[in-house]
Amino acid sequence: MTFVTPPRRQRGTTLLEALVALLVLSLGMFSVARVQTHLRLNADLARQRSEAVRLAQEDLERLRAFSVIAATVGARAYADIVNASTAVDASTGYASNTRYQVVRSITAADAPNAKNASVSVSWADRAGADHQVVLNSVISGSNPAYSGALSVVPARQTLGGVNARSVRIPLGAKNLGNGSSAFKPASGGSVALIMNNTTGLVTARCVGVNAAVATQALTAADLSRCDALTGQLLSGVVRFSSAAPPSASQANEVPPAVAIALTLSGGAYPAAPSCASEAMKTVSYTSATGLRVEAVPIAAAPAAIGLNAWTETDERHVAYHCVVYPLAGSELWSGRTTLAPAGWTIGTGPDDRRVCRYTADLDGSGAIDANAEHPASYSGVDGPLAHQNFLVIKGSEICPNGTAVKLDGASEPLYANLATTQHQP
Repeated sequence: MTFVTPPRRQRGTTLLEALVALLVLSLGMFSVARVQTHLRLNADLARQRSEAVRLAQEDLERLRAFSVIAATVGARAYADIVNASTAVDASTGYASNTRYQVVRSITAADAPNAKNASVSVSWADRAGADHQVVLNSVISGSNPAYSGALSVVPARQTLGGVNARSVRIPLGAKNLGNGSSAFKPASGGSVALIMNNTTGLVTARCVGVNAAVATQALTAADLSRCDALTGQLLSGVVRFSSAAPPSASQANEVPPAVAIALTLSGGAYPAAPSCASEAMKTVSYTSATGLRVEAVPIAAAPAAIGLNAWTETDERHVAYHCVVYPLAGSELWSGRTTLAPAGWTIGTGPDDRRVCRYTADLDGSGAIDANAEHPASYSGVDGPLAHQNFLVIKGSEICPNGTAVKLDGASEPLYANLATTQHQP
């Protein structure tokens, strides 16, 4: 008879497995809880960082929103852009779960008439860790009044320029305070022109002016011998380049002697036109209103305009101004301007010089047929003309091509032009 011993049962196994499973589940829940906590903290930190960036951008935009340059009561001024520190939290009316410290640092920029702005925003997160974002920018000190001068000009209205005068009045002209301005076409000459500040028309031409008196020093006593004819100003510059090929934008060589000849056509005019030209250079200097760039006679020294020093920009040209007295009744004139060289010749040989004029089809008509486009000959001119510029190159070179951009919205054409075509011979 065989006896079989029954297997011994293991007691407590189910309880042990349950405890292990509970431990694994607890560890998993603990990990999930930590992940959730980190996600919440990271989401909160991301929101805080976004708010900090927005606060920094808001401060920079506030700096750029100045409306005047000098400090003025009731207006944001460029002069008011200085170092500052501001706290932003719930006590200041800002809905936030932390406290932001906005610190602005302003320093002088390398660029003229500009400031470096650095805005840092620091804060502490829920865990007490410190964080910071920094935005850097450059704030230009350009007068906001000039920003819309070219783009929002009212149609069919006279375009106003600097100092509320017509853009046809030279920048260096002296405002006489009676609605007119005066300037000398040649700094060392004995002729001065008086122009209407609104229309830009020449209302008188005065002779016998002391050659040593500068434009800004002109007084009523200097303007006593004047005619009563109304004229229109024709003005521009003549630039020289001996480069091969020539560049219409880099023609800054020292100019030789040259005069402007204006031949009228179409009738008997009340007086002959009068033209004056002078070699000029461009200089830059810092004044109370910021950086200024000005054209002065090529032989002038800083003392000529009351300065101790200036910086020459190496830009040289001949500036010319012609006064044309239009036909009585029609108030129009027609004619052609040419360059009259002195000590050099106009031709197509390698030792000659060729005259190009800056011109382009600005109105899209398919031809150079508007007087403001600087045609070969003017026809029916009814107002002042400016920017009638010339480029003189080597006679063996051809006039350089280029582009012209017209700024729409103004009754008087405004454009930047680097396109040229042959004018002489």
